[in-house]
Amino acid sequence: MATEPSGRLTLNRKLFAKLVVIAVVMLGFGYALVPIYRQMCEVLGINVLTQQDGTVKFDKNTQVDTSRSIVVELDGNAQGPWRFRPTTRSVTVHPGELTTVMYEVVNTQARTVQAQAIPSYAPQSATPHFKKVECFCFKQQTLGPNEARQMPVVFYIDPALPRETKTITLSYTFFEIAGTQTAAR
Repeated sequence: MATEPSGRLTLNRKLFAKLVVIAVVMLGFGYALVPIYRQMCEVLGINVLTQQDGTVKFDKNTQVDTSRSIVVELDGNAQGPWRFRPTTRSVTVHPGELTTVMYEVVNTQARTVQAQAIPSYAPQSATPHFKKVECFCFKQQTLGPNEARQMPVVFYIDPALPRETKTITLSYTFFEIAGTQTAAR
């Protein structure tokens, strides 16, 4: 068999060179897409996760009334086999400001108990303005033998609270739910 004519071999080499160049350009374009995408997103203001200097900027919450402060006194009462108390006695908040406080409960028994917390507010006129976002009082709590637990209350005071109210007392009564006692094993 005769070998290919030299003209055909030259054409094959040129085609191969063109395909290699195209493959290299495509690979380079693929790598260039990431910075191009980031630049376009930054210019258009979409999908921007961080600021230029690497810090995240939070806008001020305009719903917080910084012109006044409310003292929230915390109280805990136990009706059952445990110790129940707030970890701090009071906090000072601005209306509209999201605040987290912690309550601690310790089951002093050698058995599992189920309990529920019921809140009360003073003055009573503050009740509709005290907004809880998260609270252990929303559901029953099961405490194992000698278990200690910290439980959060996340709340804010509605800015519509009358200006003459300067102090609110948040009190919880933590009591055992009847008929749910479980013996320790």
